[in-house]
Amino acid sequence: MGFLLLSRSLLALALFPHTLLAQSIPQCPTKEISYTASDASTWAICPNADYQAPSGQILNSIKSNTACAQLCQQYQNGGCRKAVYDKTNFICHLKGNGTVSWVASSYYDSIRFVSAPAQGSTITSCPNNERSVTTSDGAQWAICPLTDYEGNTLQALNQVSSQTACATSCTNTNGCTRAVYDPKNLACYLKDGTQSRWAFNSAYETIRLVSRAPQQGDPVTSCPSADRNATSQTGRGWAICNSTDFGGAASQITNGITSAFNCMQQCDQTKGCTKAVWDPKNNVCFLKDSDAPWAYNGDYQTIRLVNGTSSFTGNRGKWAPAVNLPVVPAGAFVVPEQPVSNRILSYSSWGTYEFSGPTGITQFADYNWKTGAVSQRTVTETKHDMFCPGMSFLANGTMVVTGGENAEAVSFYNYKTNSWTRAADMKVARGYQTSTTLSNGKVFTIGGSFTGGIGGQDVAPKAGEVYDPATNAWTLLQGCDVKPMLTTYDAEGPWRTDNHAWLYGWKNGYVFQAGPSKTMHWYGTTSQGSVSTAGTRDADNDAMCGVHVMFDAVAGKIFSAGGSQSYTNSPAFTKAHQITVGEPGQQAKVELLPQMNFQRGFANAVVLPNGQVLITGGQATSLVFTDIQSVFAPELWDPVTKNFTVLAPATIPRNYHAVSLLLADGTVWAAGGGLCPVGQGESTAFCDQTVQHFNGEIFSPPYLFNADGSAAPKPTISALSSNTDTQGFKVRVGGTLIVDMNGDASAGMTFSLVRIGSATHSVNSDQRRVPLTATQNRARWTVALPRDSGILIPGYWYLFATNKAGTPGVARTVQVTL
Repeated sequence: MGFLLLSRSLLALALFPHTLLAQSIPQCPTKEISYTASDASTWAICPNADYQAPSGQILNSIKSNTACAQLCQQYQNGGCRKAVYDKTNFICHLKGNGTVSWVASSYYDSIRFVSAPAQGSTITSCPNNERSVTTSDGAQWAICPLTDYEGNTLQALNQVSSQTACATSCTNTNGCTRAVYDPKNLACYLKDGTQSRWAFNSAYETIRLVSRAPQQGDPVTSCPSADRNATSQTGRGWAICNSTDFGGAASQITNGITSAFNCMQQCDQTKGCTKAVWDPKNNVCFLKDSDAPWAYNGDYQTIRLVNGTSSFTGNRGKWAPAVNLPVVPAGAFVVPEQPVSNRILSYSSWGTYEFSGPTGITQFADYNWKTGAVSQRTVTETKHDMFCPGMSFLANGTMVVTGGENAEAVSFYNYKTNSWTRAADMKVARGYQTSTTLSNGKVFTIGGSFTGGIGGQDVAPKAGEVYDPATNAWTLLQGCDVKPMLTTYDAEGPWRTDNHAWLYGWKNGYVFQAGPSKTMHWYGTTSQGSVSTAGTRDADNDAMCGVHVMFDAVAGKIFSAGGSQSYTNSPAFTKAHQITVGEPGQQAKVELLPQMNFQRGFANAVVLPNGQVLITGGQATSLVFTDIQSVFAPELWDPVTKNFTVLAPATIPRNYHAVSLLLADGTVWAAGGGLCPVGQGESTAFCDQTVQHFNGEIFSPPYLFNADGSAAPKPTISALSSNTDTQGFKVRVGGTLIVDMNGDASAGMTFSLVRIGSATHSVNSDQRRVPLTATQNRARWTVALPRDSGILIPGYWYLFATNKAGTPGVARTVQVTL
């Protein structure tokens, strides 16, 4: 259809008079960027330039200049050959092909059509993004959209469901190395090996063989697939390679070895062993000679030493044996109990590891780390499948679980009665959102397009809303616009871009959003809400599912690290930042820290009583529901030196859907990882059981040990009181605590509050650390609390006493009230 000249386009010109004053330009003032649209047409994008002409159509909420170019391509039949992208207001102005004035302008990017391949024209390379697929025999194939091979057809097949199925038919047919797929008619044309003309054709997709799979027994000189790097308990470096074997006799054969990592440990602990083979089908580990020949074999995995020098020195902490659980913990929180909090509640979905949508059922595990007791519980009374929610503690210790599979639902857990009740539904249905407790005790949440519709597509963009426990009601804050905090790009689409915001309740009811987007923001939660920029955390990348924690709330300091640009199938980062926030509305200060030792996506982080941050688990490439490229060794970040130290590695991967929590004795609980999308009553045969981790482990950080590895003596709080409560169970913001240290009058004791945590999907918005000022009178200490509830968020906290040697004692549970 043709363009209608809209009066509002003329109005737009009036609204932006700066463009009328600009001088015409003969060419792009900067280097033009080439963009290939989905139909293989080529477009030139000129940054900081404008086409002055009436707009045929104005489209709002367009995320990028390439998206604007794609829209112009879609409207080509209507006459669109030029467009202008307003990068400040995210508006795409589609222009006609008439006369325009080309001017320089920092507000816009101009877009123009360059060329499109003609139907049937000969090509020498793929005009669009070629993608790779691997057939079941291991052969690699390249698929090129909008192209055709013109030549002899060996066989024409109908009802072929996909390009991969067409490639599989080709690999199973003698002489076939190329094929053409007709996606409209589900037809597959197998081609012979004779020369075929490669032509542009919008109706077809060509498929060509890139490499045959190696045959059983073929010698190899490098790993046919990507090596998985691993570090042993001694700190030596190893490489694990799938589908390979070391020949020759085995010097030792051990049955019951359930992972390549454990086979690696067996070799690492055997003098002279540098090579091993793991049989995953029979759980057998074969230790091999150092000169054993390397060959392709789809039944085995080889393990070889690549760095014989230990990367570890000194005290590296210790892992306790794994604790078996009845569910895979995709989420967890510490139950706030007094005087000491000893229980952890973990949950999966409707099944112990299966999830499938809004079932109204959640499976829980209750673990008491002090006694070792474990029990299972099915929660149906709130009609809420809590998989993939937001979690926040209220000031009274009630856990608020929002959304997830039952996207509108809100459930309360009362620790005093050990009971679940349904609360008021949210105004906006959400999943993958984050929530955080505010300085006034309310709860704020934003985003969450995993469930409840995709914000900005199926439903309105998922603005923020606030829960008031005094009225049991949610209020939608349209001024808390989610769009500024979206990540810039995700390979799986817009529904991933509003996930897992890094939120921190701050002063005067404000919320600081630190990530995962490149840019940071302040959200105001009064009246209709507001949003303002707080600066840029990282100009290069977003950091989806990175780790972050406020390690010093008094100084407003936040640590962040890792993550990946896209949610899944995306390389993880080693980058780390320190963010410092001040008064609401001010620009945050960002410091680029030394990098982590390992790339980590889907990792978890907890702040320790001394302000150090422990990072556990994660993958070098973020890939959901897998343990590929797992990182076993934790890292400890020190805010004083700003360096990372590699600690003793775990033996169980902790990746997507894993959690970690600080416990009252200063140890860290790391658990879970896995789950599988299965409906109730459906078969689980396709689920990868090797990634279902029905367990958790407790890690004791180095500060709990002497230099010789023995347990370090801990300080003991023998009595606690406050100016609010004689038992010390409650204290007001700005109050004081009187702490008796069991007759220990030694100097150098320090105190800190760490808010009791909740964790899911690498987010723990409840935890933060507040270092405290204390004065000593022999074995009694008077501890002063901050006066701002934006620093000391109301709720339940661990009170830690740490001795001069740096060892914390068992924390008392303290409720901070307004």
